[in-house]
Formats: sequence, structure tokens, C-alpha cells
Amino acid sequence: MSNSILTARNIVKSFSTDRKVRLEILRDISLDLEEKKITVIVGPSGAGKSTLLHILGGLDKPDSGTVQILGQDLSKLSNEQTDSLRNTSIGFIFQFHHLLPEFSAEENIMIPLLIKGISRTDAQKRSDELIELVNLSHRKKHRPSELSGGEQQRIAVARAIANNPPLIFADEPTGNLDTVNSEIINQFFQQLRDEYGKTLVIVTHNKDLMAIADNTISMMDGKISV
Repeated sequence: MSNSILTARNIVKSFSTDRKVRLEILRDISLDLEEKKITVIVGPSGAGKSTLLHILGGLDKPDSGTVQILGQDLSKLSNEQTDSLRNTSIGFIFQFHHLLPEFSAEENIMIPLLIKGISRTDAQKRSDELIELVNLSHRKKHRPSELSGGEQQRIAVARAIANNPPLIFADEPTGNLDTVNSEIINQFFQQLRDEYGKTLVIVTHNKDLMAIADNTISMMDGKISV
């Protein structure tokens, strides 16, 4: 597919149990992700959705198979090169926000920018832009413990796009949110696609998120089901 931002071929992943039994989690998964689209991955618990997402995003490695992001084969990159690719080209949003508790909302957004080597002044400016984008400028000095669950997740979304990555992965991003905050996140994801041209890959059980998707990947027993 000529406008694919990510291509995966023949992905296999298994784990060993305490009793040395091999469990196949992913079985020969191949897919192409079209850029500037929202793709959702759905399926029952244990289908392998999160494992696939982590492999596609370079957080985990397959037993066999290849993943190419922006033309780069992850299997041929060193750990340092993979880390660099994730920092510059990929944003991650998880069910649990994983904000650093000792830092304020604005500082949490600044962290990936500072890691990239951006000056503190420019990182502060970018953080201010993003925290305004998620309508939390009035909360930017607050630490995570002083924010609601929905506010924490909105800060996590802002942090994920701090370095302006073209590709964003989200694992059950609305799983712990109420209806109001889920809708805020859903609308923001649509804005990221429609106004900013981002590609989003979302593991979800949320029917409203499924409704805004351009593409749906259904999984069952470690395979893509048709």
C-alpha cells in the first residue's frame, strides 16, 4: 500500500508460562496502516490486541516477522535507534496515564521535549500550546494527584503529541473515564486526524471510538479475523 505509514508482516509472538508451556499470543499477523486515518483494534480479552500494539510501536519485539515504520525496519535498528524513533515519530497513550507524580501538568508535557534536546524555553512554549489545546491551561501548575482522572488523561494525550509525532498508539485510552471525559478524548482524536493529519491506532472496547474509526481490525485467538 503506497500510503502506508506502517507495515507489519508475519508477526509471531509467544510467551512461556511458569510451567514452561509456550503460549502463542500472535499468529502470523500481517497488516498495513494507512496514514492520516484512525484504525481501531477490537476483540475479546486475551485476543492479543495490546501485545500487537506494543510490537507495532516498538515497545516489544516479535519472535519473528517484521515491522516497518516510516520505511524503517525495526528489526534492523539498535535499541538506541529504536528509542530515538519512538521519541520523534511515535506517541503513546495508555489506559493508565503514567504521569510522573512529582512534576506538574506542564512539566509532564515538557519532559519528552527536553529528552529530545529542545531548549527549556521552547519546551515551555510548546507545553503551553498543548495544554491550551486540551483546555487545561488553568490546571497547568497542578500535579497529577490534584487532577481528576479525565484531566490526567488529557495531559497524557498532550504529552504523547508533544514532539509532533505522525503516528499515535493508544491502548484503551478511555477505559477508566466517565462518559463526559471519554467524549472529550474521542473528539480530540478526531481533531488530531482531521486538523493535524495524525495516524492513530487504538485498542478499544469503546463503541463511540469504534464509530469514528476509518478502519477496524478484529482479532480473535491471536489472529486477525475477517
